[in-house]
Amino acid sequence: MSLDHFSTGDDVVASALAGFARAHGASVRVSRDPAFVAAADPDPGRRVAIVSGGGSGHEPLHTGFVGRGGLDAAVPGQVFASPHNRQVHAAARAVARPGGVLLVVKNYTGDVINFGIAAERLRAEGTAVETVLVDDDLATEVEGSATGRRGTGATVLVEKVLAAAADAGAELAELADLGRRVVAASRSLAVASRAHTSPGGGGLAFELPAGQLEYGVGIHGERAVSTVERPGTDELVDRMLGQLLEHVPATPAGYAVLVNGLGSVTQLELYSILDRVARGLDERGLEPAVALAGTYVAALDMRGFSLTLTALEPGWVELLRAPTATPALPSAEPVAPAPAADPAADPAADPAADPAGDPVGEDAFLTALRAAVERAHPVLTRLDQASGDGDFGDNLAGGVRAALGATAPADAPATARGLRAAEHAFLDEVGGSSGPLYGLLLQQLRTALEQAPRADADAVRAGLAGAVAAVQRVGGARPGDRTMVDPAAAAAASTGGLADLVRAAVDGAAATARMLPRRGRASYVGERALGLPDPGAVGVALVLGALADALEPAAGAGDLVGALVAELGAHAG
Repeated sequence: MSLDHFSTGDDVVASALAGFARAHGASVRVSRDPAFVAAADPDPGRRVAIVSGGGSGHEPLHTGFVGRGGLDAAVPGQVFASPHNRQVHAAARAVARPGGVLLVVKNYTGDVINFGIAAERLRAEGTAVETVLVDDDLATEVEGSATGRRGTGATVLVEKVLAAAADAGAELAELADLGRRVVAASRSLAVASRAHTSPGGGGLAFELPAGQLEYGVGIHGERAVSTVERPGTDELVDRMLGQLLEHVPATPAGYAVLVNGLGSVTQLELYSILDRVARGLDERGLEPAVALAGTYVAALDMRGFSLTLTALEPGWVELLRAPTATPALPSAEPVAPAPAADPAADPAADPAADPAGDPVGEDAFLTALRAAVERAHPVLTRLDQASGDGDFGDNLAGGVRAALGATAPADAPATARGLRAAEHAFLDEVGGSSGPLYGLLLQQLRTALEQAPRADADAVRAGLAGAVAAVQRVGGARPGDRTMVDPAAAAAASTGGLADLVRAAVDGAAATARMLPRRGRASYVGERALGLPDPGAVGVALVLGALADALEPAAGAGDLVGALVAELGAHAG
């Protein structure tokens, strides 16, 4: 079976196992027929072997969990399909210990049947066998269902606890009881904003309208019981956490948290979700004791994540923290408190910090800039994706948010209060190169307006001339290089009032669409950047349009920038 055009051969599972053996030959050994993975150097103190498995496409579950501190063997089926009982039987026979074999089975019909048949065959041969059935999926908790809940993310925690206990010499009955208690104390929920790619290469398994979320998906890409409007991530995580807490027991020992990616969610996002879960538990007066964040149980390349919560018993933290020597099974670490600001830092020594100042609040410039950036955000993102990494719209919006929450000196001129707050926000809070460079632009505009006898177009032009010089000193960009310098220089050279100045900036930004990029990331794509303007240049026009609207509302300068954004939206797609 071909998974997609990136797999090799007709059987992606067989070729993946061969690659797995090449990558981890020192710690595992791989049987090709029947297919299973076994630990090459299992812990000699174990009395009982632990065997698990299931369909492929969930990697690193289960094959990546084989080795010291993990499973003795793992049995992979085809993609999203149960392994055959012959495979399970052969793997268990190969690793069986004098104390027997413990089978860890996720609650799916094919897995239950095939592991069950293998267990019967082993017992008939005289091998002691127990089974732990993992059924943690809260989304499939249906009253009266004979099938029961699906087995999902809690499998990671169950296998980690059992492996550590087996390494400590636990007997079969002890392990079976322990595993069942961990399962009973665990529940999981999963959501997805995009389906996985169908194993046959036929595109996405299902389509979701924009702004929709599947709430309660399975690890085989099953659609959820409900499709919901996609909330913000904090709201979504809080909702999931609240539901999980309703179904796991209260415990003074704290909770184990697993944030698991379903295939296409980045580690950056998973850590952010973990932080929200930990804060949510803290806010409820509950202790997040240990935590894991990563892709441990994938659903191929589904764009989603699952949360698992386990109510701990005494001694389980130590088992979760026990060391491992497997390709992918981690050791959990204690949950640390949220990082605090450096207590040695002196706010009075920071020119951006003005604790004695007044909140900027709804400053006219920042209010106008926020509205302009909100309208332009999708366009700015698409422009930056065409020539960079796509984060410019987020950076600009983040700087505005930081400025709106800042303070400014009580004696600062009204025309410069918002500029001062934005200056410090972009210089100190916004990352990359665009943030600090915009900070310099705002700094020069603010200085010019504070020093000028009147806050008019001439004062803004003086600030722009200073900004062009400052940006050139720092980054070397010149007019014609297709950067933020182009609209700033065009506006600085303009004549007339504020509307004329903004019109020159708009024309200067639009002209960058015909320029070959010679600075920054855009220079790496060369002629492919032609046809659409530089996002940083459009951002300068947004800033100047907002400033002109604040200084002279009747001039309608912001409408000029709005027309440019609307035109770009029609062409940038």
